[in-house]
Amino acid sequence: MNRGSVLLTGATGFIGSRLFQVINADEWQVRRVSRRASEQNGVIVGDIGPGTDWAGALRGVECVVHLAARVHVMQEQVADPLAEFRKVNTDGTLNFARQSAAAGVNRFIYLSSIKVNGEQTQPGCPFTADDNPAPLDAYGVSKHEAEQGLLSLANETGMEVVIIRSPLVYGPGVKANFQRMMRWVNRGVPIPLGAIHNKRSLVALDNLVDLIVTCIDHPAAENQIFLASDGEDLSTTELLRGVAKAAGVSSRLIPVPASVLMFMASLVGKKEMAQRLLGSLQVDISKAHDLLGWTPLLSVQEGLRRCFVRNS
Repeated sequence: MNRGSVLLTGATGFIGSRLFQVINADEWQVRRVSRRASEQNGVIVGDIGPGTDWAGALRGVECVVHLAARVHVMQEQVADPLAEFRKVNTDGTLNFARQSAAAGVNRFIYLSSIKVNGEQTQPGCPFTADDNPAPLDAYGVSKHEAEQGLLSLANETGMEVVIIRSPLVYGPGVKANFQRMMRWVNRGVPIPLGAIHNKRSLVALDNLVDLIVTCIDHPAAENQIFLASDGEDLSTTELLRGVAKAAGVSSRLIPVPASVLMFMASLVGKKEMAQRLLGSLQVDISKAHDLLGWTPLLSVQEGLRRCFVRNS
């Protein structure tokens, strides 16, 4: 028996495509949103922004899962990045949410970012869902502003809002820096990250998807903010060793002190990248466990292993 109607944005992306598989198999009636006619089996809405018309997509929908966003980019090309992020992530999201509330949607789930909390933590002092937000870049600011608007809208309209802040997501089909790191390790490239003692939280794709699915109809998720992670924090060195183990190869890590690496990165204009590799960013998921009874499905090592099942 079908369980209810869910509208999913970002359904062709890394997270959305896996989420669609899971909720579709779980007998939800899933409607996907597409920007272009070339994308299969979706309601076409065009680019997401403050003027997007969602009427055709929202008919009969009980729950919205909003994944689509303008994502954080390393080499920003636009003159005013914050304005571009706001157009999609803030104004586009709030326009969508207002139309969702008017259409009678019961719950609006918004995938946000741990960047709303900030960029780094001290070891042993993880971010929590109830911390005061401290976004430092345009992407994080746009996500935080969307969160604030959504919670205000929930108070005004009665539509339930659930916000999930995620750190870096990895899994089958992962792209960008994580994919490059996997290739380096798999090819046996020597990497000078064998003496890093930071702590970072990641979240396996299937763990994040499971948390989102839990939030679709869990009564305790109403108007809450949750943080996502695997519940296991790793140093960069430990992560690289885990990737090597998952790939079935030997790790070739050179023990260069973090202070030396940071100095060298500063000289070549890569300080931000070095901070992510050398600094700590820990996430506390106890709120999701306490309110929802949620625990991650996969260990980090199993999550890493699955990266190579389809990427080999």
